[in-house]
Amino acid sequence: MASATLSTSTTTRLKPIMRAESLPTLIPNRPFNPNVISFAFFKRAAGRGVAGATVRATWRTAEQGGAVAEDEEEMGKIRRLQNGSDVRGVALEGEKGRTVDLTAATVEAIAESFGDWIIQGLEKETEPRGEQRVSVSVGRDPRISGSALSVAVFAGVSRAGCLVFDMGLATTPACFMSTVLPPFSYDASIMLTASHLPYTRNGMKFFTKKGGLSSPEVEEICERAALKYANRVVKVSTLLRTPPSRVDFMAAYSRHLKDIIKQRINHPTHYDTPLKGYQIIVNAGNGSGGFFTWDVLDKLGADTFGSLHLNPDGMFPNHIPNPEDKVAMSLTRAAVLKHGADLGVVFDTDVDRSGVVDRDGNPINGDKLIALMSAIVLREHPGSCIVTDARTSVALTKFITDRGGQHCLYRVGYRNVIDKGIQLNEDGVETHLMMETSGHGAFKENYFLDDGAYMVVKIIIEMVRMKLEGSDEGIGSLVKDLEEPLESVELRLNVISEPRFAKAKAVETIETFRNFVQI
Repeated sequence: MASATLSTSTTTRLKPIMRAESLPTLIPNRPFNPNVISFAFFKRAAGRGVAGATVRATWRTAEQGGAVAEDEEEMGKIRRLQNGSDVRGVALEGEKGRTVDLTAATVEAIAESFGDWIIQGLEKETEPRGEQRVSVSVGRDPRISGSALSVAVFAGVSRAGCLVFDMGLATTPACFMSTVLPPFSYDASIMLTASHLPYTRNGMKFFTKKGGLSSPEVEEICERAALKYANRVVKVSTLLRTPPSRVDFMAAYSRHLKDIIKQRINHPTHYDTPLKGYQIIVNAGNGSGGFFTWDVLDKLGADTFGSLHLNPDGMFPNHIPNPEDKVAMSLTRAAVLKHGADLGVVFDTDVDRSGVVDRDGNPINGDKLIALMSAIVLREHPGSCIVTDARTSVALTKFITDRGGQHCLYRVGYRNVIDKGIQLNEDGVETHLMMETSGHGAFKENYFLDDGAYMVVKIIIEMVRMKLEGSDEGIGSLVKDLEEPLESVELRLNVISEPRFAKAKAVETIETFRNFVQI
């Protein structure tokens, strides 16, 4: 009778689905490789010692054949990391009441599962690739956990059989663009970031050439990863079949943005420096957005003196890198007024969101930012539909319809808003802008990608166009007709539950409230 051993040092109760005699050992029969450094992680039952612990596990047949054990506790460690279309968790100690759950072990399992998922998807959709291997780029924001977790991503993606390209410090939009801009055109990309969350957090965002993954797709990847993680004796391996190739994609991405500005402004006297004579202040919040100052604005002739927090610092010592953050906006406003700048820009950590301050020091974010982008888009595409999340105001709807546009309000969540815009276009409804009040804004003309830098590019182009046409007004004049609500409050409720039951508890709470309202 074959023995079965779980990848844990605890005693285990197994519920066989098939005859025990047919079950092979769970310990992989792999030859010893002296060139591989491995780290093993073992579970311990708090207060009872190893021998007293019990793990819920059942047998199932793996897709690849053979039998594996489902350890619900171990698998839950991966499942709980899913956050909609992203993966997010605590990567460093330091948060009261939170333990580290985004480890090198979990990240490697998720990265490997993403690689498997990409390979299988391409095999179904394309002609045989022969010996050409699937390519995956990897970027990260400046969080101090990023370097170590990048190694885990490299190991996981390589273990799946993919070629790995290390972009180093990057932005989330750049990761997607690396799948479509030649000569790079990778098959997929992973960005390590937790957006505006504290330095202790980190996460993963996933892209193919079609765009960001949906929540169901990320759920599928996490389910695969959970199974791998639960059945792995050695949780983390630094095995790299092919070491990652270092690429400077951010330089190519910066050139791409510069070319867009030059071509669309088409300045009559200084084509290569169309921003000469303009002062633009950037507040990067010590995230990944400093490149926009050095490699885009400065090169186009702009004066960026007075810009704030451009150097990457994963501890984010000055303020939360978030265009919705009051400190970030007030510091930027003060800098704009002090230097008499034409525009102030605030990026979030990974630059998929942005906000601006006009020359009079008025913050433009939330509804105002959507109104500004709607005004620009409706001038370019009269009658276009604008998709936003349902938190926007009645005044914004009036602003859009007064300019001949249509306003579609949809579910909260930037991925939901973008996907709705894609669907409307497929259904024949011309939809050029999809925006959430948080500052995520995607354009049909730009791969339906939420790119904070591209949105600022659109604003800068409009600002210069207005001046070339003889207007003395700044971009703030485009939203002067937007009525502001007397009061706006957003409530975020904490779910008090064990982490493994939190999602189910939240759904139950929402359903209970919905039933109460309907009654």
